[in-house]
Formats: sequence, C-alpha cells, structure tokens
Amino acid sequence: MYAQLRETAQELAGVLWREHTVYRERGGGVVIRNEQVDRWISLAPTGGKDRALLRAGRLLDGGTTAPARTEVVVDLTAGTTELAAVCRRLLAEVAEAAAPVGGPAPGPSRAGRPRGAGRPSRSAKPGRPRTTRHTGAGSWFVLLCVTAVVGFWIYGIVCGAGY
Repeated sequence: MYAQLRETAQELAGVLWREHTVYRERGGGVVIRNEQVDRWISLAPTGGKDRALLRAGRLLDGGTTAPARTEVVVDLTAGTTELAAVCRRLLAEVAEAAAPVGGPAPGPSRAGRPRGAGRPSRSAKPGRPRTTRHTGAGSWFVLLCVTAVVGFWIYGIVCGAGY
C-alpha cells in the first residue's frame, strides 16, 4: 500500500506544486509539503483497498506542521487530475480557515527573518491606539488572589494557628 501511496503522492505533488517535498509518515502514510505556500497534504491508508485518507493543513513558523484542518477519504483509482481537484479544494479550505476574519490570507512564513522585519510598528497601525499596558485586569486579579492566599498561609504560621 505504501508504494501505491508514494507513487500517487509523487504524481499529485508534481501537478500541485513545482517545489515540494515528499516523505513518509510514521503511520505509513505519505506527506507532500510545500514551504512556499506553508501547506501540507498527507495520504494515509484507511484499511480499504484503493482508498486513502487525504488530509490537508498548514505549516507553522519554524517548519512544524499544524493539525489537519480538513480531511476526506478518496479513491486512489481516480485519475491524478480528480485527486488534484480534491486537494485544491482542501487547500482552499485550509487557506480560508487560516485567514483572519475580514483580512487577507497569511503570507509566507516568518522563519529565518529577523524579529520585527517587514512589520510596521504598533503605532503605525491605523485605528489602533498606542498603549503601554502589558498586564490585563484578569492577570492582576489572579496575582492578587495568589498573594492573599500566601499571606493567609504565612499569617497562620506566624500566629501559631497551625493545627
């Protein structure tokens, strides 16, 4: 089954992307990975003859893979163009899910770039006031509660209320 998955993955990769990497997963499946678009596709055996689980997801900064966003069982006897169409649909769903609401899809990975490169300063963003507050009210409340508990514990030890 692995040989069939590998062959199908090689054909799909050639149709979908010019630059790609194809490698074997631990579970016996095959992963097609494209760094330029920060996406991956995997073909995994399902137990049925000539069927595979096709999953798609995105690559995170640093090159790690995010969990699959979409998946579907496909028939491997279908032609490469039909499988490529299914892959494109799944990749479009992944891109749609990764895009911020009301904004464009994320660009290429920031891996390898210096911190802050190509990014405007906070004050340069329109409609966003410059704030210096780093700790929210909820965090202050938690800190206050922890301090109170520690204070009561120390008070109990010092005043001899230790039962």
